[in-house]
Amino acid sequence: MKQKKLMLLGGLRYLLPVIEEAHKLGVYVITADYLPDNIAHKYSDEYCNVSIIDKEAVLKEAQRLQIDGILSHAVDPGVTTAAYVAEKMGLPFQCSYKVACILQDKSLFRQFLSENDFNCPHAKGYTNIEEALKDVDYFSWPVIVKPVDSAGSKGVTKVEKKESLKAAIEIALQSSISKHFIIEDFLDKVGAQSSADIFSVEGKLVYPAYSDQLFDKNAANPYTPAIEIWPSSMPQEFQDDLTEQLQRLITLLGMKTGIYNVESRVCSDGKAYIMEVSPRGGGNRIAELQDKATGQKLIKNEILKALNMPLDYITAPKYDGVWCNYILHSSKQGILDSVVIDKNFRKKYIKDEGLIVAKGDTIHPFTGANTSLGTLFLRAESRKELDCLLENLELYIKLKIV
Repeated sequence: MKQKKLMLLGGLRYLLPVIEEAHKLGVYVITADYLPDNIAHKYSDEYCNVSIIDKEAVLKEAQRLQIDGILSHAVDPGVTTAAYVAEKMGLPFQCSYKVACILQDKSLFRQFLSENDFNCPHAKGYTNIEEALKDVDYFSWPVIVKPVDSAGSKGVTKVEKKESLKAAIEIALQSSISKHFIIEDFLDKVGAQSSADIFSVEGKLVYPAYSDQLFDKNAANPYTPAIEIWPSSMPQEFQDDLTEQLQRLITLLGMKTGIYNVESRVCSDGKAYIMEVSPRGGGNRIAELQDKATGQKLIKNEILKALNMPLDYITAPKYDGVWCNYILHSSKQGILDSVVIDKNFRKKYIKDEGLIVAKGDTIHPFTGANTSLGTLFLRAESRKELDCLLENLELYIKLKIV
């Protein structure tokens, strides 16, 4: 039998478990981006030097290499390209290229939600700063300003005063590939918002999942996720409502089989909101943690889907204890001297360590996933036990930055 070829867009560390799982399946893995020193290329079978946002160039290389499937797992800039290549080559993907473009553009997605009577914040997209400044009275303040096409909270600012709007727009534009930004009413959430990976099979949402995504108010960017916990503390009625909304979204957009990263929240108006849906696995190793916490195989199934192979059984998740993805980070700039973790804490609670920095590295204040020091997967028997650990984490993990 001819060996299957899988192209992965990007070269970041988040791709390593995908490469490992693909190799277990006997799959030939090609990683592609324009940065040959990225870590994933050291583990793939072949590296292809091409910009992942240049969809025609990626298509040309994919055809030359005769790939059998393509993914942009945890790599947001490559999602529309992956959808485009899959469509042109007749390969499986979660959705059409047109739908991927809607999901990946926050302005188009808000418009779709509004037109189809989903709960949706008051929002408007722009390419011109002056046009946006003329619309200051269109919104209910405060507002959130975001690039339409970035992930990991890059370029996101909460704006309290109208005179601060221009500076926030300039920050958003710096993080936007398309130089397109969105302004939307700030939704006052109740409890934690959720960021989790879900999975659909032939248009049916079979694996809904919700988390508690928490933030460090002292971080350089207080809107960058610092802690993610499964299962969610969100009341079940809102989880059920969101599952129904997501199923309706999947049906309306004709989405098929695959993984999606979903951000959602419950707000003070008593409504549950779908904030973002991206046809890819989430960053910060979300699928990896959910696989450990539930014993299911999101990553493996996403590979099988991409290669048009039969899926493993997948169903609604049940969690073995309470799990946490803690994003190691610093509030100050400096040189890393050491990360010291209490040995008893490590033995009892840490199920995976993903430190990505070393002694002597320059450390930056936490503004996004790209400035983290790594991740720790923690497991506790109860939410109360986990909350107690997180409240006292400085007793168990000590960062020395000079």
